[in-house]
Amino acid sequence: MVHLTGNCMCGAVAWTYSGALTRNLVCHCADCQRATSSPVTAFLGMKPEHLNWTGEIVHYESTPGTFRGFCSSCGTRLYFRSRKWPLEIHVHAATMTDPGEYQPDAQVFMRSRVKWLDRLQSLPAHQGFQQAPSNSADTP
Repeated sequence: MVHLTGNCMCGAVAWTYSGALTRNLVCHCADCQRATSSPVTAFLGMKPEHLNWTGEIVHYESTPGTFRGFCSSCGTRLYFRSRKWPLEIHVHAATMTDPGEYQPDAQVFMRSRVKWLDRLQSLPAHQGFQQAPSNSADTP
C-alpha cells in the first residue's frame, strides 16, 4: 500500500491516495503525446475508491468513454480515465507532491516513442535556459 499526495500547478486542485497501485508506467503512445504536448507521459494507475480530490476538475472526452481531467484554473493535466479500465484512474506522476520520487516499472507503446529521445544524453545540459529571455514587446 502506498500513501501519495499531489496537486496542479496553481494548487487549486489537490489529490490524496492510499492503496495499491494498479499501474506504474511511462507511456509513449501518440494519444498521450498529443494530450500532454510531451513526448512521454508518466502515470500511476490508482483505484478510484481510494483516490480523493479537492478543487474543480474539468473533463475533456477525447474519444467516446475516455476522459482527461484538468484543473479549471491553470489547465494542468491531472488524469486519464476510460471505460476500458473501469476499476482504475491514471494520475499523472508529474502532479505528485514530489515527482522526483516516482519510480516507473515499465514503458509502453514503444512503437510510438519519438526518436529524438535517444539523443538527450548527448545534448548539452544547463541548469536553466542557456539564453536570457528577449525583452521584446511581442513576448506574452
